[in-house]
Amino acid sequence: MKLFLSLALAALIAPAPVLAQDTPPSVTAAVAEAQDAAAQLRAAMAKLAEAVSADDQVTALTDVIRGYEQGLAALREGLRQASARERDLRADFESQRARLASVLGAMTALQQAPEATMLLHPAGALANARSGMVLESVTPGLRSEAERLADDLREIATVRELQGGAAQMLGSGLASVQEARRLLASAVTDRSSLPVRYADAPAEMQALRDAAQSLDDFAAGVAGLQLDVGPPMEDFEGAQGTLPLPVVGTILRLYGQADAAGVERPGWVIATPPSALVTTPWPATLRYRGPLLDYGNVMIVEPARGYLLVLAGMAQVFGEVGDVLQAGDPLGLMGGTEVSAQEFGAQFVADAAIGGNAGRTESLYLELRKGQETLDPAEWFVLNPVVQPEQE
Repeated sequence: MKLFLSLALAALIAPAPVLAQDTPPSVTAAVAEAQDAAAQLRAAMAKLAEAVSADDQVTALTDVIRGYEQGLAALREGLRQASARERDLRADFESQRARLASVLGAMTALQQAPEATMLLHPAGALANARSGMVLESVTPGLRSEAERLADDLREIATVRELQGGAAQMLGSGLASVQEARRLLASAVTDRSSLPVRYADAPAEMQALRDAAQSLDDFAAGVAGLQLDVGPPMEDFEGAQGTLPLPVVGTILRLYGQADAAGVERPGWVIATPPSALVTTPWPATLRYRGPLLDYGNVMIVEPARGYLLVLAGMAQVFGEVGDVLQAGDPLGLMGGTEVSAQEFGAQFVADAAIGGNAGRTESLYLELRKGQETLDPAEWFVLNPVVQPEQE
């Protein structure tokens, strides 16, 4: 019995190895996911040096940044699950505080002087024998309670170690991805190898922008411009239901869902972290880039004749009108301010523990159009564990 008390205390005050042999299954999955995500982050950061010397820096740097962001999202989910498990355990402790204290108190008394206890019963030897049998029958239950307590405390210690390691690793990696973003902006500007499918029409586009009263007006006007865009580069309609989202984040509002002011929009609003990378999900021609009304920077790309993908809310946009982009090419970066490298790791862990959209301060608006009609992105884009609608 002394062994079980020692295990419970040791699990509470001593760091447990991440994924030790006795780590309970309930936390193993979350820890394993977080470890995989951390490995993904380290691999992305290791590629930065290679990206600087790559023939196509834009592609290489885009891969580094997107790999880093996907790793962050996966790590966030692992930390969220682990933190949720810790909260459940602590809530269980609080609800059973009195009973657990009684269990530990009884075991402490038994381990300190079990032989003296047998001599103190006032009813004599028979009562002593009976009390001994009662204690013997109770002891397995006490042992089971102590084992469960020790397991729970080991889970909490494992989660704490996981969070501490993640914070340290993330803080050291922030500078690398910030440098990758800076290099990407420069590389996109310098790249001159992109094909151009039609000449720019600045006068017509300017007139459309000046006359537009809404994003819908402007997008409809762009769709109506008679420009030589050529045939579809690939079978875009055949890709329905398989498109990756252009950014890593959380869907705040779905198609036609009203916001707090009651405004309904025919697209998705996606919450993202500061400086998140936005890429094109399908080969497309860049039809417009620049500020529009109160949407900030707007990008309109044409993945096929008659279809337009509208993305609004970026702080920085890349490319020139007429550029032919490949799937996964960078379109721009979200705005916002990241905390310093010294604070980033701890802040990320804290935000992950809170869950929801903590730390995702920016909003990207996504709209898909066919001719003059808007389409529900849910029928075209694939959701995954790191990009999901916000839970109520």
